[in-house]
Amino acid sequence: MIRTTSVFGVAGLCLAIALIIYEGFGSVIGDLYVGGVGLIWASLFHFIPMTINAYAWRALAVGGKRPSLLAFTWTVWVREAVNGLLPVARVGGEVVSVALLMRRGLTGRFAVGTIIVDMTLSIVSQFVFTVMGLCMLLARTDDIATLERIALGLLLMVPVVIAFVAVQKIGLFELLRRLLKGLFGANWQALTDGSVELDDTIRLIYRERIALALCFFWQFAGWLVGAGEIYLALTFLGHPIDIEDSLMLEALAQAVSSAAFIVPGAVGVQEGGYVLFGALLGLGPDISLALALARRVRDLLIFVPALVVWQFSEGRRFFSSDWFRRLFRTNKLTPPPIVTAAQDDD
Repeated sequence: MIRTTSVFGVAGLCLAIALIIYEGFGSVIGDLYVGGVGLIWASLFHFIPMTINAYAWRALAVGGKRPSLLAFTWTVWVREAVNGLLPVARVGGEVVSVALLMRRGLTGRFAVGTIIVDMTLSIVSQFVFTVMGLCMLLARTDDIATLERIALGLLLMVPVVIAFVAVQKIGLFELLRRLLKGLFGANWQALTDGSVELDDTIRLIYRERIALALCFFWQFAGWLVGAGEIYLALTFLGHPIDIEDSLMLEALAQAVSSAAFIVPGAVGVQEGGYVLFGALLGLGPDISLALALARRVRDLLIFVPALVVWQFSEGRRFFSSDWFRRLFRTNKLTPPPIVTAAQDDD
């Protein structure tokens, strides 16, 4: 998986570089220079939708001890950093999130259950957000071909989402257990124990209708507020657009980036999406690419510190663990006995 995503990542990077060279490296960098320090402020704005997403996710923690909003915000921060910067096909962040939530007091089955349901509602809320952006685009352009391609992509998503939810209701982990048992026999039995409990937990969360509604509402609010990054970035780049156009551009660009989940950070795909949809709003390709690069600046400013702190804390936890101390004591070397001259003579 890592090798595949790395190959796609290199291909996407080559595409992004080709786009920048084709449109003019100097003009794109010049637009970024105009943005200056303002792009830092636009990047820091990302903490607002990130906190909203953490609040939405926390609403699903209906069983046992519920970690604080600060703990969920830190978990979302690391989750986005891992998915956005590492070649993990946007699933590695979810695995890391489970471990972080368990350390904050959430039981393992509820940590897994909340993240599965959160991912599902995130897909649904983004689908609604994308439909909203498509309707706004319909009122702005007569490019029927582009509209038809976007609409076709949305229609293809519908059966996928329905099937994903249906499998969760039937028993996602029990089906996975049976599949692994059929393929590998009893070798994977230890890894699939507890599948029934996990499926029951997911069903329990889905029965909490108020929690589901709150999660969906705040997730959708997070998508809306996230358009503020585009609004601020283009304002600082010297090409301001109104809120409606910011919402439309955010909705469609995020949909393209999510569809390219196999590409680390959607590099290349995101840049192409901004050029395509920016042109429908009258933005030149150099400005659209500058906006896409501003998002890359955001990733470095926001996500790299999260990865560094997370890795530091993981390393400190490892070296202070009882397992490591026992390993050190077991393999501790004792110096050989000192032989004196008198003993040697004897």
